[in-house]
Amino acid sequence: MPVQVLGEVLSMRRVGAYHAMTLVAPGIAERTKPGHFVALQVGGPESSMLLRRAFAIYDVKERGVYGGTVEFIFSVHGKGTAWLAARRPQDKIDVVGPLGKPFRLPKGKVNATLVGGGYGSAPLLPLARALRDRGCRVDFVLGAASIDRLFGQLDAKRMSSSIAVTTDDGSMGEQGRVSDVLPQVLDRTRCDVVYACGPMAMLRAVSELAAERGIPSQVAVEESMACGIGVCMTCVLPVIGDDGISRMVRSCVEGPVFLGDRVRWNDVGTVPADVLGAPMSTGGGH
Repeated sequence: MPVQVLGEVLSMRRVGAYHAMTLVAPGIAERTKPGHFVALQVGGPESSMLLRRAFAIYDVKERGVYGGTVEFIFSVHGKGTAWLAARRPQDKIDVVGPLGKPFRLPKGKVNATLVGGGYGSAPLLPLARALRDRGCRVDFVLGAASIDRLFGQLDAKRMSSSIAVTTDDGSMGEQGRVSDVLPQVLDRTRCDVVYACGPMAMLRAVSELAAERGIPSQVAVEESMACGIGVCMTCVLPVIGDDGISRMVRSCVEGPVFLGDRVRWNDVGTVPADVLGAPMSTGGGH
């Protein structure tokens, strides 16, 4: 079960185009698994910004001088993240976590390919450690728009059997997208399972490439999450259930990790007419 605590900023640092914040958040670190996220209140207690901001957990330390800590990576996109970027050590932030359903780990030793886009690679790094602890082979494919928007490539290189890097502008690795190099990586490594986190278009491409080869995939979606606990319904997307029935499910509760071939990528952002509970069409008659 998630907990709500008044966290204290332990450190802030810049990593390329991103910000890395470490919060002292006792009770959250001890419960966290790869793929979980936290939801932070932004703007302070008197702010008009009522909605929380959700961030995938990059690293945790269960014990420390000040207690358990949680680290996450973010980019400034609006007033909420700009406020976060201006925080300093000892500032207080209300935080809830860990939230969501984490990545599912294999029962045995497998060859796993981890695909990250931008700072979407952050939750894949603790996943890589967990897989390595189980004796799995880990290969990385990381992509971003430019070199300053890549994240974790040095950590990934240390933990993996191989790493492929792509950038849109060619400033590091191969010029192009992760989907350009992923097929060769999947075939060369005899991949058994794919894990991915990043922009929705990337997740769709990764899921389709894996499905073409009969490889199961797990994707951590980046839908906007306002409450983080399944109340506001802003993060719903159509997903096919185990029974074959499509439902609008909440990324923050039923996700953010989904089986890649279960997400109806063509219908993301809509409510398809055939999903369970969809509004009935009234037709054009009088």
